[in-house]
Amino acid sequence: MDRELNSIPLAPVLRMKLTKAGFTTVNDLLDIKPLELSKEIGITNEEALDILKLARGDSSSDDECRLQSRSCTALEMLQDERQTQCIVTFSEAIDSILGGGIPLTKITEICGAPGVGKTQMCMQLCVDVQLPERFGGIEGEAIFIDTEGSFIVERLVTIAKSTIAHCNATEGIILDVIHDEPRICRDFNLESVLKAVYCFRCHDYIELVALIHTLPDFLKEHSKVKLIVVDSIAFHFRHDFDDLSLRTRLLNGLSQSFIKLAALQKLSVVLTNQMTTKISPAHPGGSYLVPALGESWGHACTIRLILHWENKTRYATLYKSPSMAEATVPYQITMGGIRDIESNSIENNGHPPKKKARIDNN
Repeated sequence: MDRELNSIPLAPVLRMKLTKAGFTTVNDLLDIKPLELSKEIGITNEEALDILKLARGDSSSDDECRLQSRSCTALEMLQDERQTQCIVTFSEAIDSILGGGIPLTKITEICGAPGVGKTQMCMQLCVDVQLPERFGGIEGEAIFIDTEGSFIVERLVTIAKSTIAHCNATEGIILDVIHDEPRICRDFNLESVLKAVYCFRCHDYIELVALIHTLPDFLKEHSKVKLIVVDSIAFHFRHDFDDLSLRTRLLNGLSQSFIKLAALQKLSVVLTNQMTTKISPAHPGGSYLVPALGESWGHACTIRLILHWENKTRYATLYKSPSMAEATVPYQITMGGIRDIESNSIENNGHPPKKKARIDNN
């Protein structure tokens, strides 16, 4: 749990200024610069620096300190990158443009309009992260944080059953006709899959922020977790926020928490984001779709995947990646989950896709 401000030795007048500005815990001070803090609460740069030294000195865990102080060569970083495991999406096309799937130790943002498949993709990943190693999986567990109320366990059951059946078919195992269940993979069955998806429902941004701050303790007891999903990160921050500086500060704090979790726990963080309309007279049509939460939020994720429609076909566009080129591929949502789509099916629906989605990243 976060420590209160009164746990560090501060002058009462400074503590009062911090509280009035919206800083309620020590963790709120970890990701702000001295100059920003001095302007925010009206103190000198020296006072701001002293406050931050006290906060960071008292709150940094041993693991975080080692992470920040440890140096490494570029060669070591390259070797670590090449050894990074990925969570497959069950679409070879999407996995290909991502470089193998959703990577661990990174933050991946999946953006798109309602109904395009963001939640379905996340549910598929919650099952795929548990795939046994013999199927190219990592045998992990997942946390699903639902902010919209869109998590439907029956849909997860359908995706899990299809994934398990696919694995059985891959090994040529015949189904048990009597019980209508595979006789293989006693370590990978419907019960084990559902038990390994930990669900949380957050009804407002306060619950979301509190939950994220408690995840390190939860992960200590559930070390097999390799995927954290937040569906969606934008829902509670798009409305009823008159104080935009507070919103920005909260989002920045969340992004830093996700970065630390991904790096320290060697897991993948997947965030879904909504789309919003941006008005621009210079743009054809006068408006275009962009991911919500503003331009500054676009720097929070390592990878940004945008899902969109064109000619009644779903497409996934890799819009941001540190190592892969921008690309667009088709996909479909079946009863069994995320799957590839045949090229001849695309041609029957209309024109082939453009190389670049008509979605602006600015």
